[in-house]
Amino acid sequence: MQKLRLGKTDLEVNKIGFGALPIQRRNFDDSLEILKKAYDNGIDFYDTARAYSDSEEKLGLAFSDVRDTIYIASKTMATDVENFWKDLETSLNYLQTDYIDLYQFHNPSTCPKPGDGSGLYEAMLEAKENGQINHIGITSHKYTIAKEAIDSGLYETLQYPLSYLTGDNELELVKMCELNDVGFIAMKAMGGGLIKNSKAAFGFLNEFENVLPIWGIQKESELDEFLDYGKNNVTLNNDEKLVEEIEHDRKELGDEFCRGCGYCMPCPEDIEINAAARMSLWIRRFPTEPCLGEDYQEKMNKTLDCTECRMCVEKCPYDLNIPKLLKENYDDYMKVLNGETKIR
Repeated sequence: MQKLRLGKTDLEVNKIGFGALPIQRRNFDDSLEILKKAYDNGIDFYDTARAYSDSEEKLGLAFSDVRDTIYIASKTMATDVENFWKDLETSLNYLQTDYIDLYQFHNPSTCPKPGDGSGLYEAMLEAKENGQINHIGITSHKYTIAKEAIDSGLYETLQYPLSYLTGDNELELVKMCELNDVGFIAMKAMGGGLIKNSKAAFGFLNEFENVLPIWGIQKESELDEFLDYGKNNVTLNNDEKLVEEIEHDRKELGDEFCRGCGYCMPCPEDIEINAAARMSLWIRRFPTEPCLGEDYQEKMNKTLDCTECRMCVEKCPYDLNIPKLLKENYDDYMKVLNGETKIR
C-alpha cells in the first residue's frame, strides 16, 4: 500500500484512510470485524468524531491492543472551552487511549485563532502541551474558512470535501495545502453518495500525491473494493473508461447540486432539506422505486411548505439557492411519480 506524508505533521500514513462515520450505523460485532480487517490489511489512519455517536467507542474496542501502530483522528464541535475539554475527555475515554494523533475543529462557523475571544485555539495548544493530542487540524465545508485556516499557518491539516465532482476552488485548496505543507484529508470522496463508481472515485484522488482520502466504510464489501484498488494502484492514467465515467457524471450532475451534508438543518418548517434538495439526482442515478414510496412522497410534499425564509441558504457551506433547488426537485419528482417523465 502506498504511503503519504501528511503535511507538516510528518506522519507517514497509508494512502487509504478509513472514514469511521458510517460504522455508527452498524452493530458492534460487525463494526469490529470490519475495523480489524482494515487493520490486518494495512490501513493505519482512522478518522472519527465526538459527533459520530458510538464510532469512537468502536474504534477503542477494536484497537486498544494495537494503539501505537495506528493513527487516530477525531474532532470536536465545541464552541466554548468548557465543552472542548468535555469532548476531549470523552473521546479519550471511548477511544481507550491517552492521546489522539490528530484533533480537529469540526466544521466551525469561524476559523479559531489565538486571541479571538473563544479560547478554543489556546485550549488546543494546552491539550498538545499536555500530550493529550499530537497535532492540530480543522475540518470545513466552506471555502473561505478553509482558505483562512491554511493562510493562518495555525493548522497542520485541513479536512475538506474533494471528489471528481468538485470544482476549481477545491483544487485550489489542494494546491495551497501543498505549498504550505498542510496535510489535505479528503472527505466525501464519493460525492456525498452521488458517485456510483468507487473505482473512478479512487482513481481520481489517487492522482494527488498530497491528498489522503478517508473512505466512508460500513460494509466489508466496500472495504474489499478499496483494498483492491490500492493493491492495484488504480489511477486515471491506466483506465480510459474511468475518465469517461467521470466526464459523464460531471455533465449529468453539474455544479449546483446538494451534497447532503445537512448543515442547512434544521428547517423551521421541518423540511428534510438534505434529502429533498437532491431527490432528482437520486432518481436519476439509483433505482427509482424506493424513492417513490409514501414516505418519500410525504417528504417531497413537505417542501411545498417552504416560506423562502432563506435560513438554510445562510447556513449552506456551498452557497446554494436551496428554495430554488427544492422547487426544481419537487417538479422533477412529481413528473416521475405521475409517469410524465421516465428518468431511468
